Amino acid sequence: MAEVYLARREGPRGFHKQVALKRVLPQLARDAEFVQMFEDEARVCAMLSHPNVVQVFDFGEENGELYLAMEFVDGTTCARLIREAAARGSDIPLEVSLHVTLSVLRGLAYAHGARDERGKSLHLVHRDVSPGNVLIDRSGAVKLGDFGIARAADFERRTDVGQLKGKLGYMSPEQVMGKELDARSDLFTTAIVLAELVTARPLFSGGRELDVLLRIRDVDLGAIDRNASRVPDDVRAVLYRALSRDPSLRYQSAGAFAEALEEIIRRRRLDVGPARTARCIERLGLIDRVDDVDTSSAGGHAGRETALVEVDGPNAPLGVDAEQPTSPQALEAGQPPRAYRVRLPSGAIAGPMSYPRLIEMFATGGADGGTPIARDGGAFQSARALPELTRFVTSPALQWDDEAAGQTTLRAPLVRRTLPRVIFTLSFERETGVLLIRDGARRKKVYFVEGAPEFVASTDKRELLGEYLVAQGQVLRMEVDMALAMLPRFGGRIGDALVGLGVLRPVELFRAIHLQTQARLVELFSWRRGELTFVRGARSHEETFPVGIDACEVIARGVRAGYTFEELDRILEPLSEALLAPSASPPVRSEHFRLTDREARVLRQIDGTYTLQRLYGAGIADPDEVARAVFIALSGGLVSAPRWCLD
Repeated sequence: MAEVYLARREGPRGFHKQVALKRVLPQLARDAEFVQMFEDEARVCAMLSHPNVVQVFDFGEENGELYLAMEFVDGTTCARLIREAAARGSDIPLEVSLHVTLSVLRGLAYAHGARDERGKSLHLVHRDVSPGNVLIDRSGAVKLGDFGIARAADFERRTDVGQLKGKLGYMSPEQVMGKELDARSDLFTTAIVLAELVTARPLFSGGRELDVLLRIRDVDLGAIDRNASRVPDDVRAVLYRALSRDPSLRYQSAGAFAEALEEIIRRRRLDVGPARTARCIERLGLIDRVDDVDTSSAGGHAGRETALVEVDGPNAPLGVDAEQPTSPQALEAGQPPRAYRVRLPSGAIAGPMSYPRLIEMFATGGADGGTPIARDGGAFQSARALPELTRFVTSPALQWDDEAAGQTTLRAPLVRRTLPRVIFTLSFERETGVLLIRDGARRKKVYFVEGAPEFVASTDKRELLGEYLVAQGQVLRMEVDMALAMLPRFGGRIGDALVGLGVLRPVELFRAIHLQTQARLVELFSWRRGELTFVRGARSHEETFPVGIDACEVIARGVRAGYTFEELDRILEPLSEALLAPSASPPVRSEHFRLTDREARVLRQIDGTYTLQRLYGAGIADPDEVARAVFIALSGGLVSAPRWCLD
């Protein structure tokens, strides 16, 4: 969002000081959000003064352009240190790795505990701790920079839960999933930096950018195991804790993380400090010797590279090249024919229609592999003969004309009373297969892999990914149409097309697919009738990635969205005077359902002495919350009652 210059501040009697001058890019200077981010950075940094944090000297405006005058760090970056060591095939000394990491942790400990002039905690989270933002000056001192996307409690405008900011490859699992962040997210990304210093290898990289996000979400630490000879056992133990997927299992503060590293230093009697680090970066050629510097040039920096700006792309971590968007002009030659005609089962001809409209027909069940189609006024031929339709006529997940191959283990009417239990049972028993739901022409498929919902297909046009993104305001209709026109170049996948065209970042696509899959599942709970069929062993054969959805949480959300109090009261009416009791051996913990505080309070009240009517009148929650909590608990086997059987 900004560009940085090496500048000279001059004063009387020959006084001068070199600073880094940062200003908003001219093309963004009129963008209110970017300007506000820049101002927020100035406000945050103005409150920070610590040896391990890049200092801000001034903030101002000149000819309508905002600028920050910041401390100039004459040296290199941690990113260049790791890359140069990797290129030479040499290890970074453990003392240097620990010194750099400890310095970052000390800066974070200060920032996390920072308070404003009134003494109020800023609740600051950096959100972008990465090797490129760790600066090392020629003396070996280490400073954490770039608080441009930091989150402070007062800056709610640009830090909503779900916003994904940070560098690909240097995010915490909760950051990838768009969840609420706290200081422990910074500790996770600091541990990534330590792991890469020790191994001189990227921790999360390789393959598509979405694969990188998945490795972070699942905390795939295979890179540490593959480089075990470079990682001492005591350092590995610290890394494994700091890189825990669950924030509650990590070090709970930067100070605690630093103490663990200091214990390693004490036990090994290591010589850790800036002098050793300075010698390391000099040996690797990352700074010039003082004797080699031509001080006669302006600023005294001829022949050496400054360390403030990391010129790599914002989404390009070590070992992962950011994929450059392909221009529409470059894709033009691969566009499909302009018009199609479709012969319907009735014999009527639909069209001419565009390629996006044709794809919509296939995605929503209006056409299949045997449908006759003519291109640009040509003869009709089977859809299977058209290369641009390959995905839509071969993917089992997108076929609606027959059942999936496998063993049918369930065929029953959709019953509102038992629907949540069906979903829960498939999840709890770790089933792999597809649940097909039909209601006339409306159909939906939910593919489970070991009990986890992996892929959901729907004939509802509103649930298509492009329509979902437009409805959420993430993309424009025009952008979806462009991506649809380019589908053949991207294997028929609109998400990949949107990323390839530069409309979405990979991390935004990841989050959108996660939310869209949940939304498709939750919508199922609004169905009033239909037929359920489960085919064990069926697979979608789609190029999918596990989106990490907990079926129990979906059940609770579905009940809240799809069941009214009146309906739940009718379903539970037979239990009106029955005693409700907690199950002796519940299949899962109640926390899996992510109940609201008041719903959870209802379950805690159930002890074998309460009836539903008594719970309604106990005043612990509203009647609709009581009914929801009891229905969810009964469906998930958390609570039992006489005459209640769902099997």
